[in-house]
Amino acid sequence: MSSAAPRTAEPDRLWSVDEHLDDILATVRPLDPIELHLLDAQGCVLVEDITVPVSLPPFDNSSMDGYAVRVADIAGASEEYPASLEVVGDVAAGVADPVHVGPGQAARIMTGAPLPPGAETVVPVEWTDGGLGEGPAAGMRARSLAPDGATGQVAVYRPAPARAHVRAQGSDVRAGDRVLKAGTVLGPPQISLLAAVGRGTVRVRPRPRVVVLSTGSELVQPDEPLRPGQIYDSNSFALTAAARDAGAIAYRVGAVADDAETLRDTIEDQLVRADLMVTSGGVSVGAYDVVKEALAHAGDEDEPGSGVEFRRLAMQPGKPQGFGSIGPDHTPLLALPGNPVSSYVSFELFVRPAIRTLMGLQDVHRPRVRAELRAEKALTSPKGRRQFLRGRYADGVVTPVGGAGSHLVAALAQANALVVVPEDVEDVAPGTEVEVVLLG
Repeated sequence: MSSAAPRTAEPDRLWSVDEHLDDILATVRPLDPIELHLLDAQGCVLVEDITVPVSLPPFDNSSMDGYAVRVADIAGASEEYPASLEVVGDVAAGVADPVHVGPGQAARIMTGAPLPPGAETVVPVEWTDGGLGEGPAAGMRARSLAPDGATGQVAVYRPAPARAHVRAQGSDVRAGDRVLKAGTVLGPPQISLLAAVGRGTVRVRPRPRVVVLSTGSELVQPDEPLRPGQIYDSNSFALTAAARDAGAIAYRVGAVADDAETLRDTIEDQLVRADLMVTSGGVSVGAYDVVKEALAHAGDEDEPGSGVEFRRLAMQPGKPQGFGSIGPDHTPLLALPGNPVSSYVSFELFVRPAIRTLMGLQDVHRPRVRAELRAEKALTSPKGRRQFLRGRYADGVVTPVGGAGSHLVAALAQANALVVVPEDVEDVAPGTEVEVVLLG
């Protein structure tokens, strides 16, 4: 990785949450559209309206296994006086040249098969004797076992109106209809629709590739034994999972020790597969804050406008933050604090909107609602800081979970919302209406 001139730093400035987020969203741009095969496009955002070239269904077809008949031939049919019709053949799904149904005739028809010429309606096989002459049938015999089922006579025990059990051509969509709008995220139902109307590829913005790495010599991979002073690396797992949840293709890199050169080399190696880089740890004011040491300095003149600025934000948790771009392609990088709760809250507030922006989505934020605070005592918040407390939200009520400590991972695992306490509020009494960010 080559560092370049850093962003214009203002070391004494205290940024607001909104200012920092606005700067990120003003810098990050949606990825360029590409053409992808349908399954590769899952989770991507359409950049074109989809107009169907063919109607769905493309022809009148049966919704039941049964017999295609004329209405007049079964009028008044009953179990006592069934209508007896001549079976003139089978109509199976995919047939190109179905039989013709004339007066007094029936064609055995399968679900999805085209309604044959001359037929006006379909009677389910359960309304007939199935050609067996043994009363109402439970189903059809397999053609391979009883090929004579496509001939002979069939007794129909109930009448049917015109076009009963018939799926009309274009009853789903008609040729020329717009079925998907640009901006739609392609999930399984949308992929199914695209395939159904004959689209094998589609133009989308690709899912952004996000590389996540943690820093800290104390970090150990899960399943490895802990030595004194060590902890397990949870941040990289949490942030990688959160990036995938936001819609990204996320890659987790093993924890990097507190060495600036090693970190720079690792980032340079990872840039080839990154549309966005996210680090955690090493952004505060300590002697071992390696991310600041590695990235917050002037560099190569060949990359003007690159570099990472480290800031103090008027928020809790998550006061120290870093943002900028690195490498020859000016890949955005967000440097988050290392405490687990600070890291995750910062992801939700800043990284998730950046990922959604890269995807080309219009609404990039988590939903927010107003809720009644239910707590045993008033919540306190530092003056001049916007605080984000973990909470459980349900049915218009939010209850705090755990304390304000930025290390309380267990409490974070129980939360499904963040309670927002504004900068000018120092205590919030139970029963107060508060703003809540919904996390799931």
